[in-house]
Amino acid sequence: MSGRKQFDVDAALDQAMRVFWQRGYADASLDALGSATGLGRGSLYGAFGNKDALFRRCLDRYTSVYGARYEQALAAHPGDPVRAVEAFFDVILGRIADPSVPAGCLIAQSAAQSPALNEENSTRVRGLLDMQRQRVRAALEDSSADAPTLDALATYVVAVNQSLAVLSRAGASDAELRSVARLACTTVADTLTRAASGPVAQG
Repeated sequence: MSGRKQFDVDAALDQAMRVFWQRGYADASLDALGSATGLGRGSLYGAFGNKDALFRRCLDRYTSVYGARYEQALAAHPGDPVRAVEAFFDVILGRIADPSVPAGCLIAQSAAQSPALNEENSTRVRGLLDMQRQRVRAALEDSSADAPTLDALATYVVAVNQSLAVLSRAGASDAELRSVARLACTTVADTLTRAASGPVAQG
């Protein structure tokens, strides 16, 4: 049919996303993107715009696929913030262990290459990290800890998540990654327990 795209946009985005995920923005050449998607350079530009625009579309695609899973895990245990964080890490570790996708995390990979991104894309990556922090912060809300403690814990959980992605790309085993996640969950539990017990009297 005249004017109708002759390819599956989501499938092309998935393939381009894998290239950015595996190689990082800087090393994701147009030739590599074209080879992965099956589109010539002209077709890539016609469908998605330039490389920066395609990268943003891939970030959005990654978020739509994995962000929903994180949100579901974090929301699945109302009233039990520690279990919510455990479920969050379970989803992350499941993604890392999935042999059908590249190692690590597209967001972590992109954050590490922020100096190579233009301002709009760098801002988008920071925004996605902040979105993740906000999701974790909301899951921690069902506790008696004060706001600064919850803010710090949410940032800590996101930092551990990013560290898991980096470690997985460096070849850390599933057992090693799960050990890190368990220790992080223990840290969250201990911090919330101390907060619930209130300040210790001095003197």
